[in-house]
Amino acid sequence: MPDVATRPPETGPRRRPGLVLAYLCLAGFMVFLDVSIVNIALPSIERDLGISESSLQYIVTAYGTVLGGFLLLGGRLADTLGRRRMLQIGLIVFAGASLTAGVAQGAAMLIIARGLQGLGSAFIAPAALSILTGTFAEGPARTKALGVWGAISGVASVVGVTLGGLLTEGPGWRWIFFINVPIGVVVAVLAPLVIRESRAEVRRRAFDTAGAVVLTSALILLIYTLGETADAGWASFRTIGGLVAVAALLLAFLRIERRAESPLIPLDIFRLRVLRLANIATVLMFGTLVTLFFFASLFMQQVLNYSPLQTGLAYVPLAVVVSVGAGLASNLVTKVAAKPVLLAGLVLSVIGLLLLSRLPVDAGYLTGVLPAFLVVGLGLGMSFVPLQVAAFSGVGKAEAGLAAGLINTSQEAGGALGVAVAATIAFSRVSELTEWAHGDPVLVLEARAMVFHQAFFVGACFALASLAVALLLPRMKAVAE
Repeated sequence: MPDVATRPPETGPRRRPGLVLAYLCLAGFMVFLDVSIVNIALPSIERDLGISESSLQYIVTAYGTVLGGFLLLGGRLADTLGRRRMLQIGLIVFAGASLTAGVAQGAAMLIIARGLQGLGSAFIAPAALSILTGTFAEGPARTKALGVWGAISGVASVVGVTLGGLLTEGPGWRWIFFINVPIGVVVAVLAPLVIRESRAEVRRRAFDTAGAVVLTSALILLIYTLGETADAGWASFRTIGGLVAVAALLLAFLRIERRAESPLIPLDIFRLRVLRLANIATVLMFGTLVTLFFFASLFMQQVLNYSPLQTGLAYVPLAVVVSVGAGLASNLVTKVAAKPVLLAGLVLSVIGLLLLSRLPVDAGYLTGVLPAFLVVGLGLGMSFVPLQVAAFSGVGKAEAGLAAGLINTSQEAGGALGVAVAATIAFSRVSELTEWAHGDPVLVLEARAMVFHQAFFVGACFALASLAVALLLPRMKAVAE
């Protein structure tokens, strides 16, 4: 049983909300950046380390899967051991893992390092979001702060692919990891100067480490099983056995949660209907987001023949419009409420992905790629903020860490699962389309474009499913300024 103790006084400098928000956004930006920064570098990594195309997705999903699996434990540790302390530990782990990824000499070392980056991020993200919700009271101030945080998560994802292109074309793909090392260390050192230490009032004697390990194992096995179906097939023993094992692990996780002294996910948190639906919609929406970045980067380089730098620069308008969409949503949720803003954003996201799914192999940037990017970017930007607001609607201060862990888990797990599903469906047709092309260079290019078109269509389906879930959200009042 948890023992209730008087909460120790918060120690450290006096809180200055604006400075605290800026600092937390810097830490969060680094975490969200690494979800997407590797995408443009994937063809270069594939050549340098000899990684097969079907295995490239693991460089992306290893990070998101471990991050998603341990976020909830990270939130509990932050609430109990100290949010600032866990933030600092996460930053150091992240910096060390980034250094390891930068010097990796093979696929296995790089994928493991990406997983360790995810572990560090699992300590950073919930601690930062808990500090944010504890700094700003529920109401207009918190809504605006969450709007900024939501915008950072979206903008960082897009800036990641832009910066990835610049670094890959310049000093090389290893610098997309090296750049994190000094930033992580400096931000960790500055923490005591900006943030006071804080903990939840309820102190826990035990942590549900078993639950975190089992949940992460289930996610890793699910993504690996999906990734291997392109070669093994859906009816193979390996695929069926893997899916059965995933189901068994998830059942074991639920059993652990019901019996744990301090469960990773107290299942009664899902009594909050808005929180429940917001997290489901987030899983699907981030499946759209990460699928977009993964396959758009490959499409531009392998079909449209863009260089890494050109690919990175091609994302600049998308980065701008995501920021515009997030800023627009931050204002609209205080006037017309979160739900209609979210619905509008998801409709635009569906349209943008469908436009990408029809791009020809000779598509011009201004007439083909850019219009689709502007539509999908505005839609995604408008979706981040209302989902964050909905996920914290009605959540008390004592549950802030858990809610933070849940929404971040939904983001990262959704992104990893989205790429895995889209890659499984798209790459399953590679052999068939290669035979159809008969070695003809024109047909080979058309075949490759078809693979990416199918992936974009899957991304549109994720956004459409998220829209369907969002329609079930109850009507939420606008937060008056």
